[in-house]
Amino acid sequence: MRIIVDAFGGDNAPLEIIKGCAQAVKGLDIDITLTGREKEIRKVVQENGISLERMEICDAPDVITMEDSAGDIVKTKQNSSMGVGLRLLAEGKGDAFVSGGNSGALVVGATLLVKRIKGVRRIAFAPVMPKREGGFMLIDSGANVDCKPEMLQQFGIMGSIYMEKVMGIQNPRVALANVGVEDHKGGELQHAAFSLLKNSGLNFIGNIEARDIPNDAADVVVADGFTGNIILKMFEGVVILITDTLKEIFTRRPLNKLAASIILKDVKAMKKKFDYNEYGGAPLMGCSKPVFKTHGSAKARTVYNAIRLTKSYVEGNVVNEIASSIVQYNASEQKT
Repeated sequence: MRIIVDAFGGDNAPLEIIKGCAQAVKGLDIDITLTGREKEIRKVVQENGISLERMEICDAPDVITMEDSAGDIVKTKQNSSMGVGLRLLAEGKGDAFVSGGNSGALVVGATLLVKRIKGVRRIAFAPVMPKREGGFMLIDSGANVDCKPEMLQQFGIMGSIYMEKVMGIQNPRVALANVGVEDHKGGELQHAAFSLLKNSGLNFIGNIEARDIPNDAADVVVADGFTGNIILKMFEGVVILITDTLKEIFTRRPLNKLAASIILKDVKAMKKKFDYNEYGGAPLMGCSKPVFKTHGSAKARTVYNAIRLTKSYVEGNVVNEIASSIVQYNASEQKT
């Protein structure tokens, strides 16, 4: 398997990206193509004693910054590390693409260069995040700020397919993120989406409030990208706050340190379960080839985990599963 990685996508590029890739080559038995400024990549590699074993470099002179317009990926920044990587994927020169760069540009590039699965209205960010038991998918978590009801319905379909085919959850529970659980809650978008999801044939359990999401209330949480991104970032922030507070408590006094030593294993397990670095980022659901978005602040460990999940995404044949299921779903809808 060859995974293409944007070496200049993210706040800590290229060093942390390259370090994460080097770890992935050794730990995951894959080949990697790095896209970006070759001279700078080789300089960083030499200065930090990193091996380029099983890694190729595809020179890309430009970089898409967070300040660039999303459309620049196909206009003025076609030769950016992200643009070159997406084209390599589209041309079949890799099995997947990973980037921690400009989210808007990645969505536009994936849509216009790699293309959507036939029948899919919009590509969506869809991280699988931890809950009390197992994980849940949050779709969309930022790719589409403005959504139509039909898009939310399709998010539910794609999320349900992924959780069943890849995560092994039979008849996944699908819920709509809202300000209350009652059927009439929310604005026009939520009202229309609720009706579509209710009649979609999915295991739709209704609306869900944000406070119930971590408590194993649903397997797929559907949201417009604006709402989903707020849920995602709040989730990450609360986890960081809790882990930092626990650390402060356990190191405050000698007796606390003794107590911490007794439950240290359990605390570490809890921290690992809810650490966003463990799930790395999110696949772009609905793209015709595997594209994965890592956190902009990703460091080596996060990059490694993102590549690990990308490898599983490829091995799980998720794209084809979604494509075939969308065709079947549309056919059944036409019959009814």
